[in-house]
Amino acid sequence: MLRGGKTFVGFGFGPIQSALFLYEAHCSGNFDRYVIAEVDAALVDAVRAGGGRYSINIAHPDRIEQVVVDGVRLCDPSGESDRDELVEAIAVADEMATALPSVRFYDAGDVTSVARLLADGLERRDPSKPGIIYAAENHNRAAEILAELLNATVPADRLANVQVLNTVVGKMSGVITDVDTIHRLGLAPLTPDTPRAVLVERFNHILVSRVTLEGFKRGIEVFVEKDDLLPFEEAKLYGHNAIHALIGYLAHLRGLTTMAQAVQHDDIMTTARAAFIDESGASLVKKYAHLGDPLFTTGGYRAYADDLIERMVNPNLNDLVERITRDACRKLGYDDRLFGTMRLALAQGIEPIQIAQGAAAALMGITDNAPHTREDVGTKLREVWGDQTDEFADHLIALTWEAMETLRDKT
Repeated sequence: MLRGGKTFVGFGFGPIQSALFLYEAHCSGNFDRYVIAEVDAALVDAVRAGGGRYSINIAHPDRIEQVVVDGVRLCDPSGESDRDELVEAIAVADEMATALPSVRFYDAGDVTSVARLLADGLERRDPSKPGIIYAAENHNRAAEILAELLNATVPADRLANVQVLNTVVGKMSGVITDVDTIHRLGLAPLTPDTPRAVLVERFNHILVSRVTLEGFKRGIEVFVEKDDLLPFEEAKLYGHNAIHALIGYLAHLRGLTTMAQAVQHDDIMTTARAAFIDESGASLVKKYAHLGDPLFTTGGYRAYADDLIERMVNPNLNDLVERITRDACRKLGYDDRLFGTMRLALAQGIEPIQIAQGAAAALMGITDNAPHTREDVGTKLREVWGDQTDEFADHLIALTWEAMETLRDKT
């Protein structure tokens, strides 16, 4: 493939970096240099031993495709020479991407931190050279947080032609470490010496902030720019994430192990679709119809929901219920996917009866001693919510308690 001379720099080498940003940069044909910061020294050594090659697995509806990406240079920022190489690459990079577990990792690690590496590289940068940074930490202010850290340490002239972009990454992905599962699914390990496999869905409709740098053309051309990402971030959190969690927690109550098994339970899928279209969708369409975007129409959101539900239960993704349902307390947060969606619905005059089943199922699985009275439900939820509650709190507690009674009748 003819390469276009651009440099791509990434931070973190998890599935979103390796199988989305770096993979799409490689597929574009517009880059000829790929430099990735990764703190796992064993992984760095393994990719280097493999000649800068690694493999990913892409789940299609009917098969799993194995893909090799080559020409990649992984660097461990804790090593002096590797750090120097990273800083030099940042200084000339055209596009960069952070794909870390959380925005909290931006300034973690002193001289090895992403913020410090970026600052040192940007200080050496030709002020006239434009460049962008995709912030992919699943936070609706990730770009602003990273930009604030850079503004505090980097001279303004070095940042004048550098833009940090927010992203909406609706791509499902994971890392499989169980050897039997890797063999059963016929997956390619990340490298011959790495006993783990990256498995992602076939999906690259990623939304990013509008690039405002004069004359700049993105090398990763497949991404879609939007002037305002917030409505689409809400569609991901209150649509994609909420319904994914709802299916997962209902599946957990049935003792299911994979999301694909939920397809055999009509009531779970009926609840999920009603929650997605009639509650999440109806609320978001009502809130954002004025934008004129096709997503925020009845037909557009229905198509979005139908597509996502089919993708969520793709058997080739091997999406484990255990993975979806972990960290239930965080997912029961007042602003998170379940109660955040319910609050959105209530604000739009819609009773979120179906989504409440997901919240109830999560609450029933949060401890061995699930709440057994409405008062217990209120006490537990207010403990999880802390001081974030508003006028909807009592209504949310009532809906959750009613949903718990419904679920107990089913079981």
